[in-house]
This record gives sequence, C-alpha cells and structure tokens, in this order.
Amino acid sequence: MIETPRLRLRPWREADKPAFARIVNTPAMMVHFGGVRPNTEIDALIDAQMAKQAADGHCMWAVETRNDGTLAGICGLRIGGHPGTPVDGMYELGWRIAERYWGQGIAREAAEASRDWGWANTPAPTIAAWTNPGNAPSWGLMRRIGMTRRPELDFRHPRFLDTADPIGDMIVYAVDRA
Repeated sequence: MIETPRLRLRPWREADKPAFARIVNTPAMMVHFGGVRPNTEIDALIDAQMAKQAADGHCMWAVETRNDGTLAGICGLRIGGHPGTPVDGMYELGWRIAERYWGQGIAREAAEASRDWGWANTPAPTIAAWTNPGNAPSWGLMRRIGMTRRPELDFRHPRFLDTADPIGDMIVYAVDRA
C-alpha cells in the first residue's frame, strides 16, 4: 500500500498475528505499555486495526521489509479514540518497531511515510502522537519528524486511570497541516 525505500506498509492479515506477537510482546518492547501482555490482547490489537482499516480506509498498518517481506512492526494513522481526553477524535500517528530494527531509522521511515500519507489522503488538520515521558526514543522521533510538544493535549491514558503507574501519563506531540 505504501512503499518506502526499505519498507512496505500494508493492511493486516490474520496470518500476521503470531509473528507480530513474537516481535512486539517482549519485555523491552512492552516496557512503556504496561509490560508483556497475554497474546489474546496482542491479537485484539491487530483485530482492532483490521476493523479500522475496513471502516476508515487506514489504520496502524503492518510494516514489512521490502527485501524479504519480514514483519518489522506496526505504524500508521488511526483516529484517536480516548473519549474524555484532549486527543479524542484526533488523527494519531503511532508505531512499534521490532527490537532487531532499533537504531536503523526504520521507525522514522515508516512514521514519515504514514504522516505524509495522512496529509495526502485525510482531512486531518493535525496529526498527533503520544507516549509517556519515560519513552525518550519515541518522543525523540516525534521531534525528529517535525512534531512539537503540545502540553495542553497531555492526558492520562484511560487504561491506567485506576493506578498511579507513571506510564499512564501521556505527553503529546503534534504537527498541524501546512
């Protein structure tokens, strides 16, 4: 669907679920998402993306390498769905790239392609991304792709409302349509 020099971003397939769980559901990958989760929750994430693709024509797509088709992670746009937060209804750019690809610019390549696709194919006035303050690699990438910190949009992630865990504190970066 979207091709970059090294990557292909495409809709999810049911057959992607086991490979995605293997690469994303590790202690290092899930440190900013509440820890390793049951595979049923990881499968549900893919189910939700397939439903968003069907409903909206876009989602956080499967990211695979063009040279061999290996699943490298997830990246794309979805319409944010955190009711009662400042980001509800905003276009969210998100990614999770497998550890073996960290430090190679894969996340940046996928994020820039997704952002650019969003400007060309959606009416989004703003594209935002969020993470917790401890996830410096993620908010660092947000800055590198032209997003700026928007503290007025910060929120507590609904999944963490019943806990004091700091990973539930979301900081938001965004870029407005030119």
